[in-house]
Amino acid sequence: MTAAESPFPQHQLMRDAQHAAIHLELRDVYTVDADEDYPAWLEGWRPDPDEERWRSGFYGIIGEATERGVNVRRLRVVSEPVTDYIRYEYDLTFANIAIGEEVRWLPRRDAVGLLLPAVDFWIFDASTVMLTHWDGNGRADDPFRDISQDTELIKTYTDAFDALWARATPHEDYVPR
Repeated sequence: MTAAESPFPQHQLMRDAQHAAIHLELRDVYTVDADEDYPAWLEGWRPDPDEERWRSGFYGIIGEATERGVNVRRLRVVSEPVTDYIRYEYDLTFANIAIGEEVRWLPRRDAVGLLLPAVDFWIFDASTVMLTHWDGNGRADDPFRDISQDTELIKTYTDAFDALWARATPHEDYVPR
């Protein structure tokens, strides 16, 4: 099965990555009705960093990539004041950091003058882009993912990511408001 045919193509693309993976997240809410931890978080549950699940699944795949030297960067562009969902993501970001990702946050108002891509994406080794599509309520749209090796699109999105990244705040310095 190819990455494009997999229900989770980013898993295989991350396994195949040799140098770099960048991920841009633009939404203020994602699939809250499919995330069993989010309602518990709203009720006061907080994640235990020692739980194995923070080192398995896609976290484990990313951790394996960073261990073999892949530079993985995630950038979250957020509205402020942040939504409850973004506070939830912020509380879970310790897991991304623990597996070797670099994570930065960029309030939308600080992106003025920069061009934002229309959709979230992953770019692997500057050669493959995976676009993810969401509806207005943060649910997966149909088709949910598009994978391309379009070099112009990859360059455009990489340039946009790099400009946004330069303005963004590292996770350890960002305080959601």
